[in-house]
Amino acid sequence: MLNKHSNRFIMLCVSALLSACASAPTHFYTLESQSRPPAVTTTASAKKLLIGIGPLSLPALLDRRGIVTRAENNSVQIAEFDQWAAPLKDNVLAVLSKNVATLQPNAIVRAYPWSVYGNVDYRVIVDITRFDTQPGKLANLEASWAIMEEKNHTIVSNGQAKLQQPLNDPSYNSAAYALSKLLSEFSQQISLTLVQVQQK
Repeated sequence: MLNKHSNRFIMLCVSALLSACASAPTHFYTLESQSRPPAVTTTASAKKLLIGIGPLSLPALLDRRGIVTRAENNSVQIAEFDQWAAPLKDNVLAVLSKNVATLQPNAIVRAYPWSVYGNVDYRVIVDITRFDTQPGKLANLEASWAIMEEKNHTIVSNGQAKLQQPLNDPSYNSAAYALSKLLSEFSQQISLTLVQVQQK
């Protein structure tokens, strides 16, 4: 008799836990452009420069819906109920493209693939190797890029970035905001290099 009651109690507990898990809401986050137009712009030329952003690569660990955070002892945590609203790779590429477009008002900027719009003058190839947060501590972005002159497929410049942004709190909202700020800083580096390439 005692076993029957014990089994029933266990089943009720399991049922309650499953119900609680099923009802847990999923929160969705997105990266946003934070770049601002330059205070002084150059005179617009008759023909606007065409800039393509991409292709872009992300580590497989990060290219998922669940937000990845770093913990102690080289471990990572993948959030189950806190996810990116769109594929992270697409979101990052869209934000970088919008940032560079804002910083380069005299150019036309397209995200990869841009074949439907025709050719570009320069393409910016981006390889992101780290793009994550340590909750309550730092957001990190590590990446390299190369600018290719599309006409002759020649690399005309390249660079690396290792950026950090302090986090105000351990929330995922704070993480998404800090990662957006890092993309803004990264975009400024790319934009500055594009200006230097055009002046050569």
